Amino acid sequence: MDFEQSLQQTLTIFTRLEEIRSEIDAAGDLILKTLQRGNKIITCGNGGSAAEAQHLMTELVGRYKGNRISLPAVALTSDGTLMSCIGNDYGWDQVFVRQLEGLARPGDLLVCLSSSGQSDDLVAVLEAARDKGIESLSLLGKGGGACKGLATVDVIIPSDQTAPVQEAHLFLIHHFCERIEEAFPADPKM
Repeated sequence: MDFEQSLQQTLTIFTRLEEIRSEIDAAGDLILKTLQRGNKIITCGNGGSAAEAQHLMTELVGRYKGNRISLPAVALTSDGTLMSCIGNDYGWDQVFVRQLEGLARPGDLLVCLSSSGQSDDLVAVLEAARDKGIESLSLLGKGGGACKGLATVDVIIPSDQTAPVQEAHLFLIHHFCERIEEAFPADPKM
């Protein structure tokens, strides 16, 4: 695929986000309400989606644009030692479940990112969140895969191509951060 085709594919997906605007708004509301209650965001994903999960966490704990208070967030993908321990001792499908069991509290929000929605570890953690009474948000693509319908809110990017799905997920992460910055005032100590 040449540059023009790749660019057009991405622009088409971004234009189609308007088709899922109600889901995007519901997702943003869920994130914002969780943080306004003082609860934490728990993120996870695999591969490129793991990087996006960590990206969301860093925007919340660190900062997005302005200097505001640090917000509670943790990425379940950040500790390779812990992940290899759980994968080895419990199985790779439990790598996020075991962490959720130790870290999630009532009122927290699990955010799963996946371009395909087909990963066994994400299906397992979404089911565990539901069983534990933890709200969840899935940012998905390719029709949602096996993860579709397991979260409190699904945002399914209308594309079967991994790259545009991940690009749209990153756009949405930044959109959610814009809403968060409006809701949380600047930190007077900074």
